[in-house]
Amino acid sequence: MSRPLFLRGGDIVTMDVASPRAEAMLVRGGRIVAVGHNDEIAGDLPSGTETVDLDGRCVVPGLIDAHAHMEREGLKDIRISLAGARSLDDVLSRVAAAATTTPKGEWIVTMPVGTAPFYLDGPSALAEGRLPNRRELDGVARDHAVYIMAPFGTWSRVPTHAALNSLALERAGILQGARARCEGVEIACDAQGVPNGIIIEHNERPSLEFDLLKSLPGFTWRQRLEAVRRSMKVYNAAGTTSVYEGHGSYAASVGLYQRLWEERELSVRVSLTISPTWSDPHEARLVMRDWLGFARGRGLGDEWLRVSGVYIGFGGNACTAGLVRDSLPDTGWAGFVEWCNDEEQYAALVCLAAEFDLRVHTVILEDLGRVLPIFERLAERYPIAKRRWVMEHVGQLAPSDHQRVRRLGLIITTIPVYQLWKNGDDYFDAPNAGNEVAAHRSLLEAGIPVAIGTDNIPVSLFKTMAVTRQRRERVTGRCIGPDQRLDGLAALRTCTVEAARLSFEEQIKGSLAPGKLADFVILPDNPATVDERTLETLKPEATVVDGRFVFPA
Repeated sequence: MSRPLFLRGGDIVTMDVASPRAEAMLVRGGRIVAVGHNDEIAGDLPSGTETVDLDGRCVVPGLIDAHAHMEREGLKDIRISLAGARSLDDVLSRVAAAATTTPKGEWIVTMPVGTAPFYLDGPSALAEGRLPNRRELDGVARDHAVYIMAPFGTWSRVPTHAALNSLALERAGILQGARARCEGVEIACDAQGVPNGIIIEHNERPSLEFDLLKSLPGFTWRQRLEAVRRSMKVYNAAGTTSVYEGHGSYAASVGLYQRLWEERELSVRVSLTISPTWSDPHEARLVMRDWLGFARGRGLGDEWLRVSGVYIGFGGNACTAGLVRDSLPDTGWAGFVEWCNDEEQYAALVCLAAEFDLRVHTVILEDLGRVLPIFERLAERYPIAKRRWVMEHVGQLAPSDHQRVRRLGLIITTIPVYQLWKNGDDYFDAPNAGNEVAAHRSLLEAGIPVAIGTDNIPVSLFKTMAVTRQRRERVTGRCIGPDQRLDGLAALRTCTVEAARLSFEEQIKGSLAPGKLADFVILPDNPATVDERTLETLKPEATVVDGRFVFPA
């Protein structure tokens, strides 16, 4: 057990309504013992207490990422980085270097071309404005199958571009006349109709690796386990102490976290939602009835690892969903199972979930208004308002629907960087100039819990908070929905107090008060008062989880 900690001389933003600011805090046994003035706490310190002089630094509650995809971050280190490549020669030299250390015949797989984490510049990052073709890749790695991956669609913007050499094309069966099974995947060809190695993906939910590249080695369970270990360090360094994975976790992904929980290796508190694999409502009934008892209601678990509810998709691409299921247990970058449900199928599945007391989580984007009538019918029979069903990635929502959302007890999560900063130009022509898009202020004023997530693009919630305050689109800098901008304290609230409600844990985390978990971040500046530009790049000096420093380790 870690030694007691006495932090003094700081600017402590507690997010506790009863006592919003303090200068000192005492931590013992993984819990906060006291919050207040220096002198009143210093007079009665336990023996062996370690004193930390904050010297005016700011302390805030540990940040809770409401839509994290945390395991994805560490996977990025497995594939060869092309960061900083500015020409075809730069790319080819890195592939050539990999060929000298990779046994002949094996795959050489790289990350995308462009600037991480979004790769929005793609091939335009290179002087030639294109990726290397098959012949150019053959010239440096003829005896290896080479694949330069396209960005994951939600990281970037479609279309995205991938490149393969001749051996990779041959192994994948991408020969003259070849076609992808899913629409939106374009095989570029030369003048003779022979694939030139460039593949263009027009789908935001990418299907290329599950479709044409089934011969590509997937991430192994061991690689995924090590990836989570790396991911936790990155998230801790960004001040994140808890994550909520409402997009769902496939059984193997749940197993990763269970292993780390068993070994007491978790440095991020994790709340998971089941991503199921049933094929129809009949099978879903059996699974919910016989196998998902542990995920009912608030679920099972402790303060480190919890599992509750199910993810049920609305809409989706049938081809992509089918290919992903055929590839299980490999889920690619996702960690969850793709879905395709029309409105009737969705209604049947959420009805079963309500019957078996399973919280529903759905990435809903612009369609929340379409499912509210389904939920309202269910609420007449089942107490779903007490179960805090979660609507993820919510984009545009009519103000007239806000009170309906509140009555249903729904929690809303948004991805501000994705919806406002990266894709904000989609809403310039939206009604009311975008004030109905990720309408944080209106939703909070209506009494609806709203939590923000990163979607792993990028990891830092400080960037995400800055976007909720600015609401500026990345290219023009125009503000999308100025009436929905949050002030600094409200933005911080969306990834502390509000986010704790997702896992029914607002009584033990999300604010700094006696009896609560000792999860907090030490910062050089107050994120609630610094300007947005400073907030975007704000970095923790230390992150503490359960009363022990996890960053620096």
